[in-house]
Amino acid sequence: MKEITITLIDRDGKKHSLKAPTDVNMNLMELCKSYEFPIQGICGGMAMCASCQIYIHSENSVNEISDDERAMLSEAVFVKENSRLGCQIQINKELDGLVFEIAPE
Repeated sequence: MKEITITLIDRDGKKHSLKAPTDVNMNLMELCKSYEFPIQGICGGMAMCASCQIYIHSENSVNEISDDERAMLSEAVFVKENSRLGCQIQINKELDGLVFEIAPE
């Protein structure tokens, strides 16, 4: 599988179907930026800011949260139990069909 489809809910609550290649080293933040969604990613994907915070709305698991990511989320606003940093979620075939939401600014 070289391409997957995920659903992204924007800050207005509208759902978007996004195609994502699995054969390049891309993360969810980069995918959102490629579709021109308002995710900043100020730190460039180093888990040193929370400007790419998303919520996971699917039961399927994504990669485990790292200590650095957990620490950054502990300082962020609008954090929920399903919060993650988009820069820390690598695009792979296991994400096919999952639903994500962009957190408020």
